[in-house]
Amino acid sequence: MYRLIYRSRCALPMNWDLVMDISHSSEANNAQCDVSGILLASQTHFLQVIEGRFEDVNTVFRRICRDDRHDDLNLVDFSPVDSRLFDGWGMKGIGVFDMNADLEKQLVRKYGAENGVLLFPLEAWTALALIQDIRLLRELPEWKH
Repeated sequence: MYRLIYRSRCALPMNWDLVMDISHSSEANNAQCDVSGILLASQTHFLQVIEGRFEDVNTVFRRICRDDRHDDLNLVDFSPVDSRLFDGWGMKGIGVFDMNADLEKQLVRKYGAENGVLLFPLEAWTALALIQDIRLLRELPEWKH
């Protein structure tokens, strides 16, 4: 089992439709190869975690690298893990730009900001901590298929 984390800059104006489009298409593609994960989207960046077999995660990441909806892609981590953190999530999408102001302020205080926008970390442990904080601080909506 492997986990890959990357951060990239969104090349398009960020909105919920874009996050939902990416999440739904990723979920459909990932179901075919047993890959799971989560996608965070700020007003300017993506932070994504992908989990699965080495070959499958690598294939998904190569497809992501060719996606013109983002650029300035930075690989944060690609390493073996004992188990999944996002088992059962083909791809959960979370718009960090759509949180309440108090929660966003808490996250900015803890993780920093760039041009007034929550800064997504470039260290694996910090990226996973941010995701865990969001999971703890906010009840995540369930996707209706």
